[in-house]
Amino acid sequence: MDALKVDGWYRWASTLLLAPRCLVCRERGANGVDLCTSCRKQLPWNRSSCLRCGLPMPAPGECGDCLRRSPALTHTCAVFVYGFPLDRLIPRFKFHRDLAAGRLMAELMAGALGSTPRPDAIVPVPLHARRMRERGYDQALELARPLAATLDLPLRSDLLQRVRATAPQSELDAGQRQRNLAKAFAARNEATPLRHVALVDDVMTTGATLEAAARALRGAGVQRVDAWVCARAP
Repeated sequence: MDALKVDGWYRWASTLLLAPRCLVCRERGANGVDLCTSCRKQLPWNRSSCLRCGLPMPAPGECGDCLRRSPALTHTCAVFVYGFPLDRLIPRFKFHRDLAAGRLMAELMAGALGSTPRPDAIVPVPLHARRMRERGYDQALELARPLAATLDLPLRSDLLQRVRATAPQSELDAGQRQRNLAKAFAARNEATPLRHVALVDDVMTTGATLEAAARALRGAGVQRVDAWVCARAP
């Protein structure tokens, strides 16, 4: 076999072996992303939602709950509604250390967040130290790192601390979630010079966690706190 044929075979094999694979169905990825064309078409984009809490709505505006209670969050950008294929990717990323799924989620989020108002810094919603030891990684931080790099924004994982261990939110109803998070977060004094930050998390269900974190940052002097999340529960 001559050199040209060997070189051509090598390039073909390398392209085949190194091509991205869909993290959902394992078919070949499209456009250099670990997501195939079929799964990409099924992404549940949250195209119309409450401006304050990201709840899917027929038309953009503020939902009734936000109009009544005026949340600490100024604006929420929830890129997707929680559903297929996010319901496959997020649990693997959050509970099974599938960091490739997290990178894909961050890549998809970055494309949608490019036109949102730019904050002074990105702040991941932190885990408590005990939960961090159990899990071994902080999924919000792993999501925020590539987002900050792609959007060229400072990452400030030092500004917010989870000072009280809380029960898992998934086990509680809406009222219990709010009580569970009372005084769970504390913002460091270094947050004061920042006028605008964006909290980053993977999923927003009732919004209790992000609201508690936003209140802590606002109490430390931050004037505007937005939420950037991958998916919002309907």
